[in-house]
Amino acid sequence: MPSAFALLAILIVSCLMSVAVLGSLVRTAVPGVGRWCVGYALLGAAATWILIVGAKAGAITIVGVSSLTLGAVLVLLQGTRQFFDVPPVRRDECVALIVAVAALLYFTCVSPSATARGVIVSLGFVYGRIVVGVIALRHASRDGAIYACRLIAAAAWLGALVYLARIFAIVLGLAPTLTFLQPSPWNVALLGLAIVSLPCMSTGMVMLAHERILRRMEKLATIDELTGALTRRAFMERAQALLAHRRASGGTMAIAILDIDKFKTVNDSFGHAVGDRLLAHIASIVAAQIRPCDLFGRLGGEEFAVAFVNVTRREAEASTHALRVAVERPSADGVCCTLSAGVGDIRADESLGSAMARVDAALYAAKAAGRNRVMAASESALIRENDYLAESH
Repeated sequence: MPSAFALLAILIVSCLMSVAVLGSLVRTAVPGVGRWCVGYALLGAAATWILIVGAKAGAITIVGVSSLTLGAVLVLLQGTRQFFDVPPVRRDECVALIVAVAALLYFTCVSPSATARGVIVSLGFVYGRIVVGVIALRHASRDGAIYACRLIAAAAWLGALVYLARIFAIVLGLAPTLTFLQPSPWNVALLGLAIVSLPCMSTGMVMLAHERILRRMEKLATIDELTGALTRRAFMERAQALLAHRRASGGTMAIAILDIDKFKTVNDSFGHAVGDRLLAHIASIVAAQIRPCDLFGRLGGEEFAVAFVNVTRREAEASTHALRVAVERPSADGVCCTLSAGVGDIRADESLGSAMARVDAALYAAKAAGRNRVMAASESALIRENDYLAESH
């Protein structure tokens, strides 16, 4: 039979490795990681305490180690909730922990009972592991890390089954009264379970944290932090993909480019902070006005673009006019602004870049014509042709 001392030393190393790996992710500010680190640190501290004291565990060690272990279970559970955006702290669980510690004191100092202590600690493990597994599976599809969530749930529920078996064995008198390090199949089984399941759970937690970091980085690369619109690159990529899909299915697509009139004056008069809030205000209005199937992006500075799906040019013009009117309402800072826009459909034989160049020219024509208006790409081309003929005569 493996030595309980050796298994306990392996468990301590496992907890330290989990703390080290999870600790490297603390600065990423992923929710729950800090609590996971604390939970594994408490488990490592409890195991170290046992190893130092050895077989001569007194009342302080029994209550202290058991309380640290139950506290670790609760903190790991809270970290899992926090990661999945669930309120981490529950009052009933905190009360239950206090009651459990009081019961451990009673069954250690007042009416010593190793059986009662074993049931109390085992119940804490069963509850914590079952709930961790349920939370992980409940949010697996939403969080997009199904494999990691299943790994956590499998490791947690395996431990719960073993501790349930231990409770029945204790109640039925099949498990003898043991000290922490006394050689026995139960001690070896529980320590072996911890050595196997805890690294599996921490590995799953690290996988979840990395998945969250990757999604955050993807969001930073595709979403403009100030306005919530797509970045220029993301807008162009998605618009190109959308155009290809529309053409394959026989649909249509139109583009509008919007520009805030005299935005530099707003920055110069009210400051860049007000200008930033105005950009966010206008972006929120546009995002609320367009359909879910349409694309909205920030091309740069105060210039935005909207890709309208399955609309005619006139419908795109009407939608852009509605955006222009909606933006005229004052912002929270009391700043009023207007929009100029160019709009046009994408022809069957035209690239996205060519269509946006036409629409951009229409935008500049709208600016030249007095601002606060929407100019269709065909109209702007006609205006430029008339201007050229007038100049030639």
